[in-house]
Formats: sequence, C-alpha cells, structure tokens
Amino acid sequence: MQKCRQARAALTIVGRMTTASPSPSLLLVLLEVSRSGKFTTAGETLGLNHTTVARKIAALEKALGGRVLARAAGGWELTPLGERAVGVAGQVAQAVARLGPGASDPVTGTVRMTATDGFSAYIASPAVAGLRAQHPDLTVELVTVTRRAMQQRSGVDIEVVVGEPQVHRAQAVRLGEYTLGMYASRDYLSRHGTPTTPEELARHGLVYFVDSMLQVDDLDAPRRLAPEMRDGLTSTNVFVHVEATRAGAGVGFLPCFMADRHPDLVRLLPGRFREQLPYWMVLRPDSLRQPAVAAVAEALRAETEKARPMLLGRASEGGG
Repeated sequence: MQKCRQARAALTIVGRMTTASPSPSLLLVLLEVSRSGKFTTAGETLGLNHTTVARKIAALEKALGGRVLARAAGGWELTPLGERAVGVAGQVAQAVARLGPGASDPVTGTVRMTATDGFSAYIASPAVAGLRAQHPDLTVELVTVTRRAMQQRSGVDIEVVVGEPQVHRAQAVRLGEYTLGMYASRDYLSRHGTPTTPEELARHGLVYFVDSMLQVDDLDAPRRLAPEMRDGLTSTNVFVHVEATRAGAGVGFLPCFMADRHPDLVRLLPGRFREQLPYWMVLRPDSLRQPAVAAVAEALRAETEKARPMLLGRASEGGG
C-alpha cells in the first residue's frame, strides 16, 4: 500500500513538470513495468488499469521512436532502447523521491530476487534483515529456486545461481564458494555400518536432487563421483535432502554449511567425496542503477564473505 501511494504521488508530481518529450511520467510507468514484467502488476502499484499502462507504454515508444518492451516468457523484457530509457527513469524516480517524506533514505521500494534454498535461508535472510534494520522502507521479495541464470530476467532484479552463468545484457558477480560432502545419520550408520571405502559407499542409497529435473550441470557431482550409487530418495529441495538424511533415508550429498549444523549427521570419506561450487549473482544493468537493488547486492556480497568459513565447511568429519 505504501509503495502504491509513493508511486501515485510520483506520477502526480511528474505530471505537473514541464519537460520536453518524452514525458517523465511515461518513463516512470516503464520503470514499474520493468520491475514486475507485467502491465497488471505495474498498474496495481501505480493505481492505473492494464489498458492505461499499455497506452502509456505505446505513447512512450512513439515519443522515443522505437520499442522499449518485447514479449518474453512470463512477461515483458526490456529492449536495448528500453534499458536506456529505464536508466533515465531511475534517475527521475530518485529525483522525485527526494521531494517526499523520508527523502533522506534512497533505499526504499521493492527488490525482487531469486536464489537457491540454502543460500536464501542462511545468507540472503540475515543479509536482508540487517539491511532492513537500516532501511525500514525496503521490501525484498525472495523466490527460492535451483536453476540456471535466466536469459530473460523480466521482473527479477537479482539472481543467485550455482555455477558460472552464461548471460547476455547482464552483470555477473562471483560471490564465493561452498562445499558439499557425503553425510549419513549416526542412527543410520549404527544400523547399516559406516562405509570406509568408495566401494562400500556404493551399496547405500543416495539422497539428492531428482536427476531428470536437475537444471544445473555443476550439481551433478555425486553421479560423477559415485556413479554406482543408486538413488534412495530424491527431491528438488535441499532442505528435504538434509531432513531425509537425518531420518535415515540413505546417504545424502549435502552442503556442508547445512549438514554441519546437525550433530546427528556424520560426514563420510571427506578426502574422497568433496565438491566445491561457486555462487554467482546476476543483475540487470538497469536494476543495479536503483539504490535499493545496489544495497541488496552489496549486502549479499558482504554476508557471503562473512560466512565464508561456514560455507566451506569443516575439513574432515566421520570415517575416512
């Protein structure tokens, strides 16, 4: 509601300005569409209906002499001309924000990001919590997903992915690395024995991602390191991997920073089964020009660096 009022106030103020074409108010409409990727969502924020948003975008394209938006999967994506226009729109929005209450803090509004489950819980959450303590008008929408970086990131300001992304018209920043290893519960090992060789480990069921649904090539390590292990329980969610391993569903290939939190889990053969993977952050250039997005990106970078020992895990644990 507050963001909606701010957006309406911005349109009112900009509408009163005397400027050359294109109208700054049209640029603000484009800015809001670029953030959500949808006319309907942008309209709700601005207090406009879908038709009015579409009409204003058409008017902006006529004024600029080219397309600013292109159809993309699930919404609208900025064209190169649209990216340049949004860069100017961001400056307009910042200038307008300085006229209103709370203008001393530019880190306001909504930042939309995606990240993996573990990163979201243990890195993004404390990073955002610390940032919001300083900037209470900041809102972060965090969607958890494990996938490659999108080529068309309509409606998303920041993505955090595993493995180096191959992207165009985006900025990719390496955040840090984390370690994965083989784990089993103490109760499971007492019942089935502790494997001390790769051959013995191969007789146990693997708890990991669903192979047919895994979108990130870098995460195929257990099938490469232990190809003879059969699947025991598989899931698309890493928290399920951890809890299924704790429950005795098999041997889990788990992020050490998640597994090491549980004293009932034992790391197996760390000298043989150890995979280190990088986290990368991907940002749209137009998003990074927004103070709120830049602040969240910096908070994620700082929190990842702070958590580096945790992410890398203990050097050895359990048998082998």
